[in-house]
Amino acid sequence: MSEQLAKLGELFKAKRQEMSLSLKEVENATSIRSNYLEAIENGKSDHHLSSVYVSGFIRQYATFLGLDVEKIVTDFPDLFETSNLKHDFAYGIGTLEMRGSMGGGVKWLPNLVWAGVSGGLLVLAWYFCKYMGIL
Repeated sequence: MSEQLAKLGELFKAKRQEMSLSLKEVENATSIRSNYLEAIENGKSDHHLSSVYVSGFIRQYATFLGLDVEKIVTDFPDLFETSNLKHDFAYGIGTLEMRGSMGGGVKWLPNLVWAGVSGGLLVLAWYFCKYMGIL
């Protein structure tokens, strides 16, 4: 995979230099950070980045450079093979929702109380203003 990424990176770098673009200009146009673009051009996948993102960044970068994305997918199949893509999901405590529990629903009673108190204050303010002759 890294050999194919190195070949593809050379292609991307050559095309970018042919278009006289800096990595910063590509970053601004594609919203892909320049360190990721540089890693792709150098044939190194960032270890802090999921391969799903790397695959998406390669597609987006190729589209920006005006390259045929489908041809790149067929020429470099190992970079886009879904069985190679690892999906890391880090579920932490509190991510699972408890459905049907008393605490899991909409808390309408406190909202109803606050609405009643607010309405009562408005009515009292109206009567006070009417009594004082302001209205």
